[in-house]
Amino acid sequence: MRQKSFCFFLSPKRTNLLPLLALNGCALHGAPSFPIVGAYFPAWMLCALTGVAVAVGLRVVFLLTGVDALLSFRLFTYVALGTLAALALWALAFGP
Repeated sequence: MRQKSFCFFLSPKRTNLLPLLALNGCALHGAPSFPIVGAYFPAWMLCALTGVAVAVGLRVVFLLTGVDALLSFRLFTYVALGTLAALALWALAFGP
């Protein structure tokens, strides 16, 4: 009886398909980028900087309103808020 391969792509007949998995995310249109002062910056960097700015801004607002004292996991909260802001900007600006 012939033994079946654990993975479809790793069977001996299909080993030539394995390198194609590395090309899964490639596209012809290129990555979204912005020309800033003559250099092209990737869009994810703009979203990340926006997320950091939103997290810092919310920390200032939370300190002024007294909400910061009520938070038990401050670092997790601000990282999560910054990540949410960055992903929301990415989805609104570059989403489908």
